[in-house]
Amino acid sequence: MGIINQFRAVIQWEDPRPNELFLKFTDKGDEIKNASKLILQEGQGCILTYEGKVVEVFNEAGMYDLKSDNKPFLTSIRKFLKLQDGSEHVLGIWFYRKADILNMRWGTRVPIAYTDPTYTFPILLSAFGNYSIKITKPQNFFENVVAGKEYFGHTELKEIFLSRITQPITDYLANAKFSYVDIDSNLNNIATEVRSKTETIFNDLGFKVLDYRIEGTQFDKETLDRIAKISDVQAEVLAAKIAGINYTEHQQLQAMRDAANNQAGGAGILMGMQTGMQTGNIMQQNQQQTIPQQTEGPMEKLKKLKEMFTMELITEEEFKAKKKEILDNM
Repeated sequence: MGIINQFRAVIQWEDPRPNELFLKFTDKGDEIKNASKLILQEGQGCILTYEGKVVEVFNEAGMYDLKSDNKPFLTSIRKFLKLQDGSEHVLGIWFYRKADILNMRWGTRVPIAYTDPTYTFPILLSAFGNYSIKITKPQNFFENVVAGKEYFGHTELKEIFLSRITQPITDYLANAKFSYVDIDSNLNNIATEVRSKTETIFNDLGFKVLDYRIEGTQFDKETLDRIAKISDVQAEVLAAKIAGINYTEHQQLQAMRDAANNQAGGAGILMGMQTGMQTGNIMQQNQQQTIPQQTEGPMEKLKKLKEMFTMELITEEEFKAKKKEILDNM
C-alpha cells in the first residue's frame, strides 16, 4: 500500500502503487485538523466524507492551502474540521486514481456452460484476457463499489468485473449458435458483444471499460474427449472416401480385421482367409455400384489395393495374395 505523507502537516497520496484505486487517509489523532496543505498529483482525485456521506469530490491537481478559503472544497474541510472536536471519525478523506487503469488480467472462476448447436453435447468453456477501465463517476464508484473500505485495489475490482461479464458471455454463446470449432475465430465478436451489453451496468457503478479482450479459451476434459472422437470419425469417413468405399463398408472391414487379429491359431488363419474373401467381395460390390458399365484395369485395382493396405484395412498377407491374383489374371 502506498504511503500517505503525514509529515510537515501535509496531506497527500505519496507514490501510489499501480494496483491501488482507492486509499483512505488516516483520520486518527490530529493529522487532518493540524494539516495546512493538501496536495493532489496529476491523475489523482480526492473524496471528502462527513459522518459516512460524500460531501465533496475534488479532482483538480495542485497544492492547496487548508488555512484559506480559496476553494469550495477546502472551505468544506475547514467547516467540518470545526465539528470534529471529540470525534476522530467524523471526517474522512479518500484518494482515488483518476488516470486510466490499464491491462488488468481476468479469467473465468468457473467454466461457462452452453450446448454445442451442431453436435448437441454440453460444453464447459473457460476464458481469459485483459481489460482497462477509467473511473468516470468517482462518487458513484465510491458509494456503489468501494462502500467505505479503507483500501480498494485491482483484486477487488476484478471480482466486481467478473461477476458482471460471465452471464452476458453465456447468453451470447447460447444465442450465437457457435459450434466449438467457431469459438476461437469469433473471440473479437464475443468481446465486443459482451462489452456492449455491460456498458450501462459499469457506467452506473461509476467506471467505463476502455478496452476488453478475450485472449484465449480452454475446453474441459470431457469436451476435449468428445471432440477427439468426432475428429477420429471424420478422419475415417475421409479415408473410406479415398479408398472408394462408404463409411459402413469401412466399418465392416475394420471389424473383420480386428476379429481376425484377436483370434488365435488355426481359427485366426481361417478368419483371416474369410476376411480377405469378404474384403474382395465388398470391393467388387462397390466397383459394380459406382461404375457398373466399366471394368477396372489391373493398375486401378492395384492402386486401390495399395491404399487399403496403407490404411490398414487389410493385412499384409491379404495384400500380397490379392496382388498376386491381380497380376496372375493380367
